[in-house]
Amino acid sequence: MTPVLLASRSASRAAILKGAGVAFETAVSGVDETAAKERLLAAGADPKAIAARLAEMKALAVSAARPEALVIGADQTLDLAGRLYDKAESLAEARERLLELRGQTHLLHSAVVVARAGASVWRVIESPRLTMRAFSDAYLDSYLDRLGETLLGSVGCYQLEGEGAQLFERIEGDYFAILGLPLAPLLGCLRDAGVLPT
Repeated sequence: MTPVLLASRSASRAAILKGAGVAFETAVSGVDETAAKERLLAAGADPKAIAARLAEMKALAVSAARPEALVIGADQTLDLAGRLYDKAESLAEARERLLELRGQTHLLHSAVVVARAGASVWRVIESPRLTMRAFSDAYLDSYLDRLGETLLGSVGCYQLEGEGAQLFERIEGDYFAILGLPLAPLLGCLRDAGVLPT
């Protein structure tokens, strides 16, 4: 059977695939995402295009080393009014991020590219819309105290699968795409490729 590789260190993406019953291995792509983002931003790419390109770069990098495998590359960017956000590096930065997002609607561009034999063979991108409520400063501070540095693993500094759900007043789009992996279309791709039963 064709091996499936996830070109990602994301525990969330791995958990989604595992929960769906997909047999896979993980592989590190070696892509310098920071440098790639800087080049793409300098070339005028928007957050959606950056997510798509980074997902493809990761898939192709691993596929070059493992041409016999189906390689899943994924990336997600947070887009507030066209501005790209990276993961916060401290709780102080996380607080600033959440204050910027408070009362606003942002997009999470969640891209997946599947590669085989060094070429992209399938791709999808979904862009859920999330609207944060106008929570109080007191709630924000208690939220940051309770969850601490675990919030730094999410570009939005929230964990929608947990208490972060309380930060929102409206969520439009696929839950799995919000977590970083548009699952239903990806499972369809894997069925079409013969690695999952039809």
